Amino acid sequence: MKLEELQRNFKRPKRKRKARGMGSGNGKTAGRGHRGQGQRSGPHKKAGFEGGQMPLYRRIPKKKHFIMPNKSDWAIVNVGTLNNLFKAGDSVDFDAIVEKSLIDRRADGLRVLGGGELTIALNVTASYVTASAREKIESAGGSVQIV
Repeated sequence: MKLEELQRNFKRPKRKRKARGMGSGNGKTAGRGHRGQGQRSGPHKKAGFEGGQMPLYRRIPKKKHFIMPNKSDWAIVNVGTLNNLFKAGDSVDFDAIVEKSLIDRRADGLRVLGGGELTIALNVTASYVTASAREKIESAGGSVQIV
C-alpha cells in the first residue's frame, strides 16, 4: 500500500450553503431566525451575558481575601520565650517546641527571632534564624544550626 492509494472510509460532510434561495432550506433568514440580536450582523453578546439578567459573576458573593497557594506557614518563636521554656544545654528544635505546646505541628518550619533576652546556653536547630537571634544565642554560649 502506498501513501497515494489511501482513501478515507467515510464521506466528507457537505458544506451548508447559507442564503442561496428557499429551495436550499437555508434561504431568506439563513438559519438566523426573525429579528433580534442573533439575527443582526456584527459582534455578538460577550461571554457571560445573560440577556440583561444580573450575571452569575455578579450574583455570587465575593471572597474578602485571597489565600496564596503553596504559601509557607512558619512557626515563629522569640529567643526570650526559649529562655523561659528550656534549661541550660537543652537541644531546641521543631519537635521539642511542639512538645511544649508553643507551636502547631502543621507549620512548615521553625523561625527563631531575636525578641527578648537569652541567658542560658541552648543548641538551636531551626529552618531560619535572624542575625540578632543568632548573636544572642551564641553570646549566651549556645549554638545555631540551620536545617
